Amino acid sequence: MQCVLTIAGSDSGGGAGVQADLKTFAALGMHGTAAITAITAQNTLGVQAVHDLPDGVVIDQIRAILSDIEIVYAKIGMLSSEKIVHAVAREIKGIPFVLDPVMSAEAGGALLTGDALGALVLELIPIATVVTPNVFEAEAITGITIENIEDAERAAAAITDLGCKAAVVTGGHLNGTDVLSVAQDADSDADTDTNSGSGSDQIRMTGDLIEGGTHGAGCTYSAAIAAFLAKGFPIPDACAAAKDFVTEAIANSSRVGAGVAPVNQIAATLRNAARYRAIADVSDAVRMVEDCESFASLIPEVGCNIGTATSGARSVEDIAAVGSRIVRHKTRAKAVGCVEFGASSHIARLILAVMRFDPAIASALNVKCSEDIISACKDCGYTVASFDRKDEPKLHKTMDWGATHAIEEAGCVPQVIWDKGGVGKEAMVRILGRSAVEVAGYAIQVAECG
Repeated sequence: MQCVLTIAGSDSGGGAGVQADLKTFAALGMHGTAAITAITAQNTLGVQAVHDLPDGVVIDQIRAILSDIEIVYAKIGMLSSEKIVHAVAREIKGIPFVLDPVMSAEAGGALLTGDALGALVLELIPIATVVTPNVFEAEAITGITIENIEDAERAAAAITDLGCKAAVVTGGHLNGTDVLSVAQDADSDADTDTNSGSGSDQIRMTGDLIEGGTHGAGCTYSAAIAAFLAKGFPIPDACAAAKDFVTEAIANSSRVGAGVAPVNQIAATLRNAARYRAIADVSDAVRMVEDCESFASLIPEVGCNIGTATSGARSVEDIAAVGSRIVRHKTRAKAVGCVEFGASSHIARLILAVMRFDPAIASALNVKCSEDIISACKDCGYTVASFDRKDEPKLHKTMDWGATHAIEEAGCVPQVIWDKGGVGKEAMVRILGRSAVEVAGYAIQVAECG
């Protein structure tokens, strides 16, 4: 487990500062440690108060961490006072770091004094690996007014000329395009767009401004760069990977207060975990029905399928099912194809329709319909509802309309929805549940009961 360090202020609202950094480190598989420089009274509406910690307390934290834990990289954020800048500059020597020159909070409120800015420029920028100012911070550091990309390139080069290996002027105020200036003796092997002529190469990292809250975006970006650099990424690659990470965090932000929504650093981690669980759930259910000899009696002529949705599923692509179908092979059920997302629009539309009524009912399996099977469902104690295709309005999708109609008629989400079929449409029973394994278990009970 690689260990990284954040030296920054605490955001009582949990959206930025040390809180954002630690969430970022964890999401990227690192153990995060923290030395807090200031306590802010802060929420999504802005900073109400800043309480600097004594420089001795900051030093004690850093020394305690470094005396016990091997820190491979650090991220430095809010350093509100000149004393704290001096203290951190002394203690951090020998450890590579990313510097986020935080001057104000996204929601509003100053976080850096003028004296601290001067000390930061003289003592920390020259020894930083990467410096990550936004447009306003870059203007304050360089004195260059930034109105376009070319201005940002000049400012990034000017910051690199102060001694750091690279500087990124972030693109939140540049239509989403970050400007990276990399010293020519740094570890860049990327193609460059322009050269500033001042010993650094310029790289434009294009992007789009996306909807979503941005509270903590700058902290998250710089912390992610530090994490990727710790993993051994070259500077341009680390910045590009961090940009992708923070873009997704912004897109998945959640409004928790009346002001700017905090970014969500673990959105991708949670989504990937949910997709893995859905694949595993359907795979386990497929093994269950393949191992059950009696299940083959439930397979309709067109075959059957089983699917599971991820939490908050919105489309067919959010639902895992068997790539082709489950068919009868000799006396057993056999899945034809692998379990994958977007595999079955039929079962997916059914699940999506049901989830509108109860998001917890995220799985479904279709089996053949007969009076014996419907009776077996009732004998097993399952709630049963139905719909008649003759009543289906024109231009409606059967699964959308049929599931909705059956649920509304029943006044609840039943465990079984069936229909008699129609011209060219085989009669069908659909078994619903919270997971594919649960649904497969229901179906096996029906098969054994029948």
